[in-house]
Amino acid sequence: MDLFEYQARDVFEQHGVPVLGGRIATTPAQARAAAEEIGAKSGGVTVVKAQVKTGGRGKAGGVKVAKSADEAEQYAGQILGMDIKGHTVKTVMIAQGARIAEEYYFSILLDRANRSYLAMCSKEGGMDIEQLAVERPEALAKIAVDPIVGIDEAKAREIVDAAGFPDADKPALINVIRRLWDVYAGEDATLVEVNPLVKTEDGEIIALDGKVSIDGNSAFRHPEHEAFVDHSKTDPLEVLAIERDLNYVKLDGDVGIIGNGAGLVMSTLDVVAYAGEEFTRADGTHPKPANFLDIGGGANAEVMAAGLDIIFEDPQVKAVFVNVFGGITACDAVADGIVQAYAILKGHGKAPKPLVVRLDGNNADKGRQILDEAGLPKLERVDTMDGAARRVAELAAAVA
Repeated sequence: MDLFEYQARDVFEQHGVPVLGGRIATTPAQARAAAEEIGAKSGGVTVVKAQVKTGGRGKAGGVKVAKSADEAEQYAGQILGMDIKGHTVKTVMIAQGARIAEEYYFSILLDRANRSYLAMCSKEGGMDIEQLAVERPEALAKIAVDPIVGIDEAKAREIVDAAGFPDADKPALINVIRRLWDVYAGEDATLVEVNPLVKTEDGEIIALDGKVSIDGNSAFRHPEHEAFVDHSKTDPLEVLAIERDLNYVKLDGDVGIIGNGAGLVMSTLDVVAYAGEEFTRADGTHPKPANFLDIGGGANAEVMAAGLDIIFEDPQVKAVFVNVFGGITACDAVADGIVQAYAILKGHGKAPKPLVVRLDGNNADKGRQILDEAGLPKLERVDTMDGAARRVAELAAAVA
């Protein structure tokens, strides 16, 4: 999960990283009020910054220096609603102005190739770091960080030495880098980036801008991270799936997919997409997967019912394919879940959609028997994966 800049600023502040004052606003009037408060600390100067999860804000006109509250209000009116690389600006941050003497760059990220962390630091910040890395790689220090040890004082000193900072600035930089490591480790981040990390005319080292990406797998350790989620960008069905602890991703097709195990679900997406090419609608479209939904290796009937209920709620879905190879998840539990889902639908007064089920593996015969005896409307059983994929694509193509 990527954080907005204002969220990263707040996290930095919580971990003792030096930052400037900042307030968010969703209207020009709120921006003016924030500028009146924040600007009092910097001679009336503030910076109005678009809050979007993409780079290039400055070049797009999404960052403007305001010399008064009037200007902050004016600039907020220009920036709010702006489209920046496909992201609509709904919030701006009013940040305290700073007298900048020098701009630096610093980041900590996950180095998957080397199974470690990587710290990058440069005396040349404020520009596209990718451009610097290509044009002048010698200006970007790259230091491996042991995940067990982290960034202690010795490692922080190694980083600033490699970047070539003058001795007078090293103590302050070492302190900031160690605190940024606290953010990285303490928040279970995969990226902490500051660009620019600035030295002010007074000699202070301040994180002027921040990017933080958090590992979603650590959510169980950080219930407070739920406050960072931007649900306005999340499909309502994905929100519902999160509430039910389901591994669900919305796609743009019309064939609902449920499987047990990520590999099986990915394979199911492929065979359905391939089978869909056989069937062309009058408008020239073909049936395609509408979602990824993995109920997991140990799913019970309740999980199966919850997953099917979510897919039936999707108005784009015209037909559903349940593809299960029984292992830890027994096929009879899956069949019981399907029966429960139909009962839920009936209780809500909703009609089921065409459903193709392929069961194989542990207790497959028992699962098939449960479905056959239930006599559920619009449900068909097909014994092979390819045959089931072709049938569900055919059913989806036939629905207007």
